[in-house]
Amino acid sequence: MTNNKKLLAWVAEIEAMCTPEQVVWCDGSKEEYDRLMVEMVATGMAVKLDETKRPNSFAFNSDPSDVARVEGRTYIASLKEEDAGPTNNWIDPAELKETMKKLYAGCMKGRTLYVIPFSMGPVGSDIAKIGIEITDSPYVVVNMHIMTRVTPKVFDILGEDGDFIPCLHSVGSPLEPGQADSRWPCAPIEKKYIAHFPEENLIWSFGSGYGGNALLGKKCLALRIASAMAGREGWMAEHMLILRFTSPEGKQFHIAAAFPSACGKTNLAMLQATVPGWKVETIGDDIAWMKPGEDGRLYAINPEAGFFGVAPGTAEYSNPMALASVQENAIFTNVVVTDDNDVWWEDMGVECSGGTDWKNNPWKPGMKDADGNEIKGAHPNSRFTARAEQCPVICADWENPAGVPIDIFVFGGKRTNTMPLVHEAFDFNQGVYMGATASSEPTAAALDLGNVALRFDPFAMTPFIGYHAGDYMQHWFDMGDKLGDKAPRCFYVNWFRKTDDGKWLWPGFGENSRVLKWMCDRVEGKVGARETPIGLMPIDGELTLDGLDIPAEDWAELMKVDTVLFKQTLQDAKEYLAKFGDKLPTRMTEQLKALEARLG
Repeated sequence: MTNNKKLLAWVAEIEAMCTPEQVVWCDGSKEEYDRLMVEMVATGMAVKLDETKRPNSFAFNSDPSDVARVEGRTYIASLKEEDAGPTNNWIDPAELKETMKKLYAGCMKGRTLYVIPFSMGPVGSDIAKIGIEITDSPYVVVNMHIMTRVTPKVFDILGEDGDFIPCLHSVGSPLEPGQADSRWPCAPIEKKYIAHFPEENLIWSFGSGYGGNALLGKKCLALRIASAMAGREGWMAEHMLILRFTSPEGKQFHIAAAFPSACGKTNLAMLQATVPGWKVETIGDDIAWMKPGEDGRLYAINPEAGFFGVAPGTAEYSNPMALASVQENAIFTNVVVTDDNDVWWEDMGVECSGGTDWKNNPWKPGMKDADGNEIKGAHPNSRFTARAEQCPVICADWENPAGVPIDIFVFGGKRTNTMPLVHEAFDFNQGVYMGATASSEPTAAALDLGNVALRFDPFAMTPFIGYHAGDYMQHWFDMGDKLGDKAPRCFYVNWFRKTDDGKWLWPGFGENSRVLKWMCDRVEGKVGARETPIGLMPIDGELTLDGLDIPAEDWAELMKVDTVLFKQTLQDAKEYLAKFGDKLPTRMTEQLKALEARLG
């Protein structure tokens, strides 16, 4: 327990408002985890998987109305609407609290209130932050055990008057005496709220039990609240993987990369290098917190302790290291539970004769609905939760409290044309422009965009910036000024170029290590670059293609800078950035003009 006065008062206040049956202070122990799993198996919420196939692993199915982040019900409740900016939903904080307090009143009736003390980042690190999540969901507790560092040690750090980030969560489904619980309690969509109060470093979530809506250490704290804190305090909270790339001579390079969804972020974080003698090690697959060190360089930690990965498409050919990470001690949500009590999902690369689908119905491959459409066994956003320490390529320094020094920033998007395989920024300011205009062609996940050519996603942070995106972009420029000549070098990649008849021009996956090697060679000054209107690009022969069967015409297309197409992308970027009004940094406008002049 704790003697922190603010924490004790807050827990007492929430208990009085939510009226749970009991209060349990979590300790993060294996005994606690095992006990909660036994309880959830007994109630039917969890399925224990076959111990010989998947030791100490469990499967859950959510309610069909509660399967992903609900961006439309996610709010940045800053004191002034203008501080939330055009990328966020805003409600006046006083009004939002009034609405949510009514929902919270009695919402934990018949349930247990769990108090989860956790550290984002290695306990005691100067870059780490302490959060306390209150929840009435045992599913949230066990996932937080894996995704964060749940431990009473944070109470020692807090002491009597230390500060923490309060995170309040409820599934929003009180139980009357004798009422049977549902397998996945949650509230209807119109009662779901994921609310952030950046001036108070406060998070309130109601009505959803799924993923980032409920595991409040993840996107809510680690990005939305942390980005606002970082903006005020002079550090960075970014939606970036972190990897170590080591040369045959033992030289270590640390790379942080930001990609929009469906662009291979986790795959890159766990890459199996095909360049002889080079090795990739994973530090983080999703979030990076970075702070200038005493030597003036930027040091990064992974604030998370686990992976909350998308299951469909994770296979031996695409990400063997992710697959290996979920062999035991894992949680699966909304996948198929097979007839022999293992798990399966689409594009897993193994056969499945049948089982129970994510809606808890009997299922076999090839089943069709009444309209003749194939029924997917796993939900497209089905997930696995696994401890980072179980990844075979986890870096020995992944929990180094000092972090690792970042040499390279990589930005990217999914473009079948226009964007070449790789180019480097002329300087850090242009690198910020690259990150701010990262874009992908719309996918099935973004059909609501209608007939648009590009979906812009600045720094892959659009849903996660906890304040005005224009101020956030300015913060990137300010960090560049602070770091000076020690700022990471900036690159832009596109693994997704296609020929006119739809053939991939680049093999991707492990071969992407060839591109990373060129970046490292650039940092070391081992190779030159040719100047183009969009940036610096490889000189022919200096990005190694040994052993690859890429025809000369395909390579020329991969490296092509089509000024006509780029002018259209530039126009799209101008229109997109205009929405930030007078908050758009002057330097961003200067970058637009400079690129326009270079394109001619």
